[in-house]
Amino acid sequence: MTVDTNTTPQRLLSRGLSIGFALAAVMLGAVALYRANHYPRTDDAAIFANFIGIAPQVDGPVIRLNVRDNQFVKKGELLYEIDERPYQYALERAISEQGALEGQISDERRKIAALVSAVSVSQANIRSAEADVASSARAVNRQRAEWTYASNNLHRLEPLLTKQFVTVDQVDRAKTSELAESEALRQAESRLQFSQAALNSAIAQHEQTQHAVTTLEPLVNQRGAREAAVKNTQYNLTNCRVYAPFDAYVTNLTISEGAYAHVGQQLFTLIDARSWWAIGNFREGQLKRITAGMHADVYVLSRPDLHFSGVVDSVGFGVTPDPDVVGTLQPGLPDVPRTLNWVHLASRYPVRVRVSNPPSDLFRIGESAIVTIRGD
Repeated sequence: MTVDTNTTPQRLLSRGLSIGFALAAVMLGAVALYRANHYPRTDDAAIFANFIGIAPQVDGPVIRLNVRDNQFVKKGELLYEIDERPYQYALERAISEQGALEGQISDERRKIAALVSAVSVSQANIRSAEADVASSARAVNRQRAEWTYASNNLHRLEPLLTKQFVTVDQVDRAKTSELAESEALRQAESRLQFSQAALNSAIAQHEQTQHAVTTLEPLVNQRGAREAAVKNTQYNLTNCRVYAPFDAYVTNLTISEGAYAHVGQQLFTLIDARSWWAIGNFREGQLKRITAGMHADVYVLSRPDLHFSGVVDSVGFGVTPDPDVVGTLQPGLPDVPRTLNWVHLASRYPVRVRVSNPPSDLFRIGESAIVTIRGD
């Protein structure tokens, strides 16, 4: 039998190539498995940014709309303006009422000052009347003593006249002296009564003046309410003009000038253009290799040739359980389905990656993306 010497090397070469391809495939698979385990990657990702709804805080017609749909606005730019005239009038009225209250307080203070002065005068009048009463009382006592002496002297002289121990003239002088002292006593008592009446009048006037003194407390207590009313109207007037709170994109704008704005009813949406995230949904088995602070690569499908760097901001801690797997909770007992799953799908948890160099006009909320975690 003859042996084909050319076939044997070809077979060896073919076998060597097959073995080499197999080893290369195994090595490539090992590298791919290593990279998949140590550098988790997902194409189940989307671009996300914070956004807020712009709703007015005052009612009124929109007299100026300074933006259009999908426009980029800088922080501090005017977005829209509501008719401010009713709120300007309300502010002027509140300021006027506050000024009127301060005027009332000033008037009451002047009245109180006058009444306090009147109280001081009435107190001085009381002291003067008391002094007059005391002086009149002393005069009455002195005059009563003199009248008593004159009366006793007359009573002593009259019996002696019959015995001619005294003259008629002496008795007449004693009678005259008694009458004069009696009249003087009557006048002193009259002056005492007059002084007492003046004292009673001064006391009554003082009590009336004291009752007339009012207090500022009810008026002063209204100051807080008036000040709050002015601040509230100023706040409403300020809210007639609404400005962009940050650099943002205007979206979902469906109104025009002349529309009536209501408090709390959203007019449009602002997308915060300062920070963008790529939220990727990673399988639960990959989460052990993802922690906050790790670097990541982000690609968007609209420009797959552009690479964006990112940092893992946080890893989600919860998703809605699949009711086909865990059942549902309801009153009574849990409802657990009787199923046999041959293939168990891994749950996916959102990982938030902050994009370090977001472009100004490429990223859009909901845009498809690819995220690869690069580790530390």
